[in-house]
Parts: sequence; C-alpha cells; structure tokens
Amino acid sequence: MKRRHILGAAAAVATGTGVAAILGKNPKTPAAAKTEKKIGAPNISKGLKQFRMATTWPKDFPGLGQMPNRFSKALYDMSNGRIDVKVYAAGELVGALECFDATSTGAADMYHGAEYYWQGKSKGFSFFTAVPMGMTASEIMGWIDHGGGQKLWDELSASFNIKPFQAGNTGHQTGGWFKKEMNSLEDFKGLRFRMPGIGGEVLRRLGAAPVNMPGGEIYQALQSGLLDGTEWVGPWNDYAFGFYREAPYYYAPGFHEPGASLAVGINLDVWNSFSASEQAMISFACKAANDASLGEYTYENARALNILKTQHGIEPRFFSDEIMIKIGKISEDVVRELGSSDARTKKIYDSYLAARNEYRGWTEMSDGRYIRARQAALKT
Repeated sequence: MKRRHILGAAAAVATGTGVAAILGKNPKTPAAAKTEKKIGAPNISKGLKQFRMATTWPKDFPGLGQMPNRFSKALYDMSNGRIDVKVYAAGELVGALECFDATSTGAADMYHGAEYYWQGKSKGFSFFTAVPMGMTASEIMGWIDHGGGQKLWDELSASFNIKPFQAGNTGHQTGGWFKKEMNSLEDFKGLRFRMPGIGGEVLRRLGAAPVNMPGGEIYQALQSGLLDGTEWVGPWNDYAFGFYREAPYYYAPGFHEPGASLAVGINLDVWNSFSASEQAMISFACKAANDASLGEYTYENARALNILKTQHGIEPRFFSDEIMIKIGKISEDVVRELGSSDARTKKIYDSYLAARNEYRGWTEMSDGRYIRARQAALKT
C-alpha cells in the first residue's frame, strides 16, 4: 500500500468504512473492469473463455485479496485476452467457506483460498497451508514443487474433482497482540485468544481458551473484553485493523503459521478442458501470484512494523525460550495426531515431516546463522 493508505488504514476499519477504502493499488482483474454480467455458465465464443473464481477473502482486502486478482491478470495477459477469469469476493458468488464445494460441483470454475479451511473434508489439506512448527514459506515451496508435495496434493484434491496450485504466501505470521505481557507459561492460563484451527488446539493444551472468530469481528471483541488477544497475519494486515490500540503487546515469533501458503483450486473438468499450452499459462499465472505475494508481504510488513514502532510506540517482544520450547513439544503432538487421522493424511504427513526435518540443517546453517550474525553486526 501507499504510505497514505497505511496511515489511514486503522481509522478506516474502526469507523466501519472497511478495508476496501484503504487499498490503493489493488490490481483490477480484466473482468472487474467490464460491465457486470449475469452470473451463469462460462462464456466460450470466438476463442474467448470466461470463468468464475470464488474467493474466501473480503473485497479488495490488502494482500490476500490481491492474490487472485494477480492470477487473473497474469492469465489474461499471457493468453492475449483469451482466458478471462472474473474474481468474486467472499459472499458475492458463494460464501467464503463454500468456495471449495462450489468448485468441486462446478457451481464455480475455480477458487482462491487457504487449504486448511477444508480440513473438514480431509485433515490432509492443512499441510498445504500451514501447521504449527511447520515449514517456512521457502521450505513449503520446495516441498510442493520439488519434494513430492504437489503429487500428494493432486491426489487428495482429485478425489474432490479439483486441481490445486500454490498461488500466494503471506510469509511468516506473527505471534499476535496481547493485552498483557506474556512472560511465562502461566500467563496462558485462561487467556481468551483468537486463534482458529490447529494452532488454537496447541493454545488450549497450554491452558488458554482459543476462540474461532472471523477477522471482521476481532477488533470489537478486543474492545469489549471478549478477547484478551488475537493473531491475524502480520504487521501490514494487523495495522490495518488497528489491533495495537486495544492490545499493545506485540509478540513474535508466530508458531502456528510460519509460512502460510494460499491456493488456487480449479474444477477438474474445467482443468481438463484446457489445452496443454493453456494449462502451462495457468501454472505460470499461479507462480506469478505466489512469488509476487511473498515479496509484497515482506516489503509491506517491514514498512508497517516501522510505522507501528516510530509512530505508535509499539516495541515488538519475543516469547521466552521456555514458552517456545513448550509450544514446540505440544505442536509436535498435535500435528502427529492430525497426521495419523487416516491413511491418506498419514502419507501426506510422513512426506511433509521428512521434508521439514531434512530442511532443518540447511535453514539453520544458512538463514538462521546469517540473520543472527547480521543482527549482531548492525547493533555494533
């Protein structure tokens, strides 16, 4: 976002004008710039193919909401306008969590969302977004693209008539915003904290009371006292919601989503209707969206963090080694239980775990040691 949009973000959300008002550089899809058409079957005439993409994101949402638009624009440009994907925000075509079923049945042609939303269909889907103490963004990209992850993902999704692709990544997500200091494990006891899914189960085993709540309801819940804290994404999106006003203790690192991968899912019949060259364009459009989003989040998170520090007095804090070690041990138990839920999920879990453990040595030797050395050098 432009600087003026970041500075106005929290006020826009707090006053109810919404995130659409704070976004200044959302790439418009080709179809979005045209006159609205009545929702119906894909229009295929004179070589033009038009498709409907349902998404799980609010309209014009910074970062997450831009990923599907980037995919659509890249595909439109590469196909010289022959493949035109109209992107629908959550609720415009189907509800946010109805995207998967709509794509599976053909009510929508494709979706953009987070695969762990579909863990009710199969626990295996969680491994293709993020699991506690799991892979970083670059690691999950390596596993899916080169370590056998895509084949396992294809097999899982095909059973629901869907072809999946990586098409976005938020990078490392932070530990969250708290109304009090988190100095010890005791501080988690009874803590009412917004964290859904598997991460929430880890907190529950620490003695917290995890709450599953949509993003649009979080600020008011913090304000009213219903929540003692929340996680969301990272500085860029968190600042837009103004969480720092109600819960000023900002902690890192996040254990629950160390590199959240987002996805495009395409109805398998629609996918099979494309030519080989069209399929290649779709694959590259997904890669373009994936790469651009990771760079964007890295850039915008850094800018927003500096604004939080210099203009709002927020000084990031870090969980103690005691807390992180305990969270790590609980996370291993929770993810192992998840991965053992059925034979297909166990196959995915075994591959994911093997890749994560193989990466550990290299990630520590490269990124880990380098970053510690850089921080030490820059402090002198």
